Amino acid sequence: MIKFGTDGWRAVISDEFTFANVKKVGRAIARYLIDHKLAKKPLIIGYDPRFLADKFAEQIAKIMEEAGINVFLTERDTPTPIIAWEVRDKRAAGAVVLTASHNPAQYCGIKFIPDYAGPANETITAELQENSNRDISLPEAEQKGKVERFEPRQRYLKYLASIIDVSVIKQAELKVIYDAMHGAGRGYTDLALQEFGCKVEIINGERDVLFGGSQPEPADEYLGDLKKKVVEAKAELGLANDGDADRFGVIDERGIYLKADQILALVFDYLVKVKGYHGSVVRSVGTSSMLDRIAARHHIKVHETPVGFKHIAGIMLKEDVIIGGEESGGLSIKGHIPEKDGILADLLIVEMVAKKKKPLSKIWQALIAEVGDSHTKRINLELTEASKQAFMKKLADQPPQVLAGLKVKEVNKLDGVKLLLSDGSWVLARPSGTEPLVRTYAESDRPEKLDLILEALGNLV
Repeated sequence: MIKFGTDGWRAVISDEFTFANVKKVGRAIARYLIDHKLAKKPLIIGYDPRFLADKFAEQIAKIMEEAGINVFLTERDTPTPIIAWEVRDKRAAGAVVLTASHNPAQYCGIKFIPDYAGPANETITAELQENSNRDISLPEAEQKGKVERFEPRQRYLKYLASIIDVSVIKQAELKVIYDAMHGAGRGYTDLALQEFGCKVEIINGERDVLFGGSQPEPADEYLGDLKKKVVEAKAELGLANDGDADRFGVIDERGIYLKADQILALVFDYLVKVKGYHGSVVRSVGTSSMLDRIAARHHIKVHETPVGFKHIAGIMLKEDVIIGGEESGGLSIKGHIPEKDGILADLLIVEMVAKKKKPLSKIWQALIAEVGDSHTKRINLELTEASKQAFMKKLADQPPQVLAGLKVKEVNKLDGVKLLLSDGSWVLARPSGTEPLVRTYAESDRPEKLDLILEALGNLV
């Protein structure tokens, strides 16, 4: 069965992700466009560097062509946020991206981006999933659609220059190491950094469908080469993107990895204090409450959503949002598309360091001196399916009154079960929808306390 998750359909190539199944999903998307009176607008199609992703994209384009839908198909693998931006810029019906984002090389996926240029909501994905798993017919087109190849890079860089302070970056002449992780960000993020005045050295900048034998995820454990290179080259920053460049990774001048939670807090604080942004902030339930503390100092409203950027996007479409973000490395800002953009995130960090004329580590220390320290951690509890369900039911129905010596003052059931503790710490348990495990997230002001909280939660199994 073809099943759409939090960000589209993903599966192992040649197992479930086959040309036959891609054709089913392509027909379901064409049916959606026809049924919702969007077929007269063009559809954008892009893909990441994975094995056969370009061929899968061409198959989707052929389906649209036969259905009478015009298509703009990228000339090469292209970052997902750029494809999403093209939806808005070209006033398109939507976009299809062949990508499995940060997942291992054996995976591919299909992400549908609707006409509002953000992740498809649950109503849309439910319709696509249903149509993908049944035989559907497409009306015979009066006239075939046209497929036009295009390269969006220069237009997107010009757009970025309108929201990033290029002049301050050029004056700083920062040395930056960029790790493309063999993904779609190569030739995009590094080019933007160069054109905006940075001295750039790129690593893992060749297309490799195996991603160098690693995983294209800009997490601490996968950025060893970048950390080492930053120290050796005495660079001010190390930056990275995942396989389709919608996520970011940041290394400071000491070769230390900063978590997405830290980057979200730094960028939010910078946008408010330095760039004068107004509006609200949106974060997922598993994201650091440091954003809340910054917001409180400026009387800014905070929205908390279930995990998944589609929920953040839903609020960004309704009101002015200074920043929307999640702990897994997704970020977007006011005036931009309601889709996570790892390229923009990297450039905002560069601008902040250039503007403040301080090393990133010093900027972080100044922030925690102002609003308090924050440590976050995420681990998986591997359980049988039966024990997973029993654990989550007990946690929801009979939550503990005390955890790790701290009083449980509130229970939040927005997405999984989140226990808010008396000292401001919290822990969240979310059952995986596809695997026999429970994902647990926690935050506290000290790392040793964090470990005690997670251990205490695990002992409840």
